[in-house]
Amino acid sequence: MRDTLIFDTHTYVKRLKAAGFTEEQAEVQAESMSSLIEEGLATKRDMKELETSLKRDMKELETSLRRDIKELETSLRRDMKELETSFKRDIKELELRLSIRLGTIMAAGIAAIAVLMRLFPH
Repeated sequence: MRDTLIFDTHTYVKRLKAAGFTEEQAEVQAESMSSLIEEGLATKRDMKELETSLKRDMKELETSLRRDIKELETSLRRDMKELETSFKRDIKELELRLSIRLGTIMAAGIAAIAVLMRLFPH
């Protein structure tokens, strides 16, 4: 139910006539003004309903955003854990490759020294 705004068209017509409007001009002006007021102005009740609706919508949005942030946080934590696990696996694989390569280099070095010692005995 809308609150009713009271617009006294009779008084408005009298004031317009006093200002020089004809009876017909004053009545048309009063009818137009009355229509604008009835259809276009928001009442205090309209504003209160809008405020209530906006508060409800904002609360729903806040709840939705909190849920989305929590889901994003959970997803990021899972992704970070997977990256950490993958990184550790890659490091171990790299350590193994480097150990094998170092062992190969050391073996080649020892073999080279052995060959040199046979070629150039003391």
